Amino acid sequence: MSVFGFLGDALARGAQAIEPLFGTAATAVAIVLFTLAVRAALHPLARAAVRGEKARAALAPQLAALQRKHKGDPERLQKAMADLYAKTGSSPLAGCLPTLLQLPVFFVMYHLFSTGGGGLLDHTLLGAPLGGHWSQALADGGPFGPHGLVYLALFALIAAVATWNYRRARAAAAAAPAPAAGPAAAPGMAAMGKVLPLLSFGTLITVAVLPLAAGLYMVTTTTWTACERALLQRDKRDKRDRQNKQNKQNKQGKQGETGAAAGSGARSAKGRDVVTTPR
Repeated sequence: MSVFGFLGDALARGAQAIEPLFGTAATAVAIVLFTLAVRAALHPLARAAVRGEKARAALAPQLAALQRKHKGDPERLQKAMADLYAKTGSSPLAGCLPTLLQLPVFFVMYHLFSTGGGGLLDHTLLGAPLGGHWSQALADGGPFGPHGLVYLALFALIAAVATWNYRRARAAAAAAPAPAAGPAAAPGMAAMGKVLPLLSFGTLITVAVLPLAAGLYMVTTTTWTACERALLQRDKRDKRDRQNKQNKQNKQGKQGETGAAAGSGARSAKGRDVVTTPR
C-alpha cells in the first residue's frame, strides 16, 4: 500500500470515529483536524526558521556596513562577509533548512487531498462533494447555490487571511531599514519585495481549481501559517521592546548618576571657594 493509500485509510477511520458528532461532514472535519495536527507537529521547525530569520536580520546592519566599505571590490566583500558569518556562527541561509524540511510533508498532504485515498473524495461537506470543483458548483446552482456558498465561504476566509498577511508584510517592510546598495545586493530584490506580499491572494485561484478536499487543506494550512507567523513575530517584537525599554532605563540611570556626580562636584567646589575666600 502506498503512503497516500495508508493516509487515506487513516483519515477514513478518523472520520468514522467522529461521525456521530459531525454526521456527513465528518470527513471534511477529519481533513481539517489532520492538517492542524501535522502543522502542530511541524511547529518546532517553524520556530527554527524564524530564529534563522532573526539571526540574518541582526547581521543586516553589519552587512550593510561591509557593502559600503568594500564597494567596488566584490572579492574583498565576499571574504569579509564570510568572515562575519564564521565569527557569528550564522549563515546566509539560516532558517532555510527548517523550511525545506517541511516541503515534503506539504507535498504529501497536497497530493493526498488532491487525488484522494481510501474513498476520501467520495464524501461531502454541506452537500458539496469533496471531489468536486468550483466550476461544478457554479453549474449546479451558481455562485449562491447550496454548493457555491461552500466555496464562497472558503474564498472569504482566504481573502481575509491574505489581506491580513499583505498588511503585515507591508508594515514590516516599512519598519525595516532600507538595504544598502552594493555589489552584494541582488538585482530585482526591491520589486520582489513588493510582489511577495501579493502571493497570498494566489491561494484564491488554487482553491478555485482544486477539489474541495484540497481547498479545505489549503484554507486550513494557510490560516495556520498566518496565525503562527503572527505569534512568532509578536514574541520577537515583545522581546525587542523589553530589551529597548531596559536599555532606555539603563541609559537614564547612567545619566542620573552623571548628573548627581556633577552636582556633587559643583557643591564641593563652591564649598572650597567659600572657605578660601579672604575676609
